Amino acid sequence: MGAQAQIHEIGGFLGGSNYIGDVGPTTYLSPNEPAFGVLYKWNKSPRHAYRFSYTQSEITSSDLDSKEAGRNQRGYRFENNLKEVSAGLEFNFFDFNLHESSAKITPYVFSGLSYFLTRYTLTDTQTGNSVKGRSERRKSVAIPMIVGIKSNISPHFIVALETGARYTLTDTIDGSYNQDFGNINNNDWYVFTGVTLTYTFGQKPCYCAE
Repeated sequence: MGAQAQIHEIGGFLGGSNYIGDVGPTTYLSPNEPAFGVLYKWNKSPRHAYRFSYTQSEITSSDLDSKEAGRNQRGYRFENNLKEVSAGLEFNFFDFNLHESSAKITPYVFSGLSYFLTRYTLTDTQTGNSVKGRSERRKSVAIPMIVGIKSNISPHFIVALETGARYTLTDTIDGSYNQDFGNINNNDWYVFTGVTLTYTFGQKPCYCAE
């Protein structure tokens, strides 16, 4: 019979962010702004855990950094203060049994649902003026797709390296929605890449068949 209590993890995330959309470069993995957050995991078995997190970052991108001639000549730049909460399921490719004190390592994936708040400002780098005076608050949801690798570095600490793309259900992160540019058929993406460090506590579960 399984124990009533489960092992818990709480800790932080530190890394960087980048954006993929209608402004600036389209490189998938290219952090250009710092990102940080906190997370909590409830390990239900050696293979899966429920995960909850809060992450925030200043998301920015500039056409002047793009290799596409059209974007480079256009010269738009945006800044967006993004705050995200996420919940979902983390799956380990190998058993990550917290009963064992020996060092363990496993790749993992995570997905679920993210809800985020943004406030963007779109400017013309040639004039320094806001494009059509737009500076707005927005909120939307995204689908996070995270891959990473983690290891227990001590009996109570786990470190992980991960990168996670968020496919948003909006085209407003960069301010291009209802403007005279951009592809209205493609939604925006943003990516968080970095390191997590979590502390484990609580009664270790018995991963046994009932």
